[in-house]
Amino acid sequence: MYIVVAGAGLMGQGLIKHLVGNKHDVVAIDVDEEVCDRVYRNYGAVSVNGDATDVAVLEEAKIERADVAVGLMGRDANNLSFSLLADGYGVDRIFTRMRNSKYKDAYRAAGVTKAINIVDLYLDQFTLEIEQPKLQRAATLGGGEASIVVVEVPKNSPAANQTIAKITEDKRFPRECVIAGIYRDDEFIIPRGDQEILPGDRVFLAAAFSNIRKAANFLGVESKRWFRRFG
Repeated sequence: MYIVVAGAGLMGQGLIKHLVGNKHDVVAIDVDEEVCDRVYRNYGAVSVNGDATDVAVLEEAKIERADVAVGLMGRDANNLSFSLLADGYGVDRIFTRMRNSKYKDAYRAAGVTKAINIVDLYLDQFTLEIEQPKLQRAATLGGGEASIVVVEVPKNSPAANQTIAKITEDKRFPRECVIAGIYRDDEFIIPRGDQEILPGDRVFLAAAFSNIRKAANFLGVESKRWFRRFG
């Protein structure tokens, strides 16, 4: 994917490093020339020195080519302006850091796909939304060490039409992962051992990241990219 990241601070650089490592084409925009040089030198990402709310700077970054735009600047007003401009250039998916929840409606009106509140912010959440839209984090536990993640069971899943008891007894399914719920046909089902998992079910998995990855893969959902650790 072609991804434009506005704001290359600590979080921005972590995201850029991950995305470049996963072979995405990344362009970073930052007002600090030294930061731009560091991003290029350390991660090999194209960097544009300038204000991401300036049309000329966005055009230099080829915003019109972007599949995804991410606003990680320090002020909501700047991220909102960037989002409006990205939406105007036809970017399909726009994500931003939200410091003040009062901006929530404004971000939605600006075409933002998702604004992630700074209070609940973890780098994995951005990478999840960008790379694995079929995996959705429902909650974060233990300061970010574990999560409840929702996965959609594909038609060709090896776990399809098997009972939860059979799935959890399989050695390939992590013992430390809990199937916390099933959402099917607008109904939330409390799982029991004899309950079957069906194609199209949205399954709630509760565990540490590494174990959710194993469980998601067992269910036939590719999650490797999202869970790659940041060095």
